[in-house]
Amino acid sequence: MELLWIILGAILIIVGFLGAFLPVLPGLPFSYVGLLLLQLTPNPPFSTQFLVIWAVIVVALMILDNMIPIWGTKKFGGSNYGVWGCTIGMVFGMFFFPPFGLILGPLAGAFVGELIGGQQSDKAFKAALGSFAGFLAGTGLKIAAAGAMGFYFFTNITL
Repeated sequence: MELLWIILGAILIIVGFLGAFLPVLPGLPFSYVGLLLLQLTPNPPFSTQFLVIWAVIVVALMILDNMIPIWGTKKFGGSNYGVWGCTIGMVFGMFFFPPFGLILGPLAGAFVGELIGGQQSDKAFKAALGSFAGFLAGTGLKIAAAGAMGFYFFTNITL
């Protein structure tokens, strides 16, 4: 049974890391559940305080992941059209132009979104840069957190 928890936890850690890149997967909660599954082994490696701190980090980053792109877009004069365009552009870019689509898709999507929203092209590009910067910041935070949880998981496996 111990091996089952470790295998399921490892799968969730990996899915969680992938979810840091893919907007359709709530990556950080998957990674956190992976840590919780490691607790079900005969020698639980983590303290309650450790798990509570990571729960707070996961919730905070899930909220920030939605707020940072909005803040970046607003800071650079954009609208919700840019935020939605950034997200849609990332999904299209990821599937149709990997790996460059993960970078160029959000930027192009935010630009097109701002144009649809009625912005002039120069203002739309500036807003797109803000949305893209917010997207990169949120993604970077998720990658860092998922990587840290993966590190704690894999360094604390004992058979």
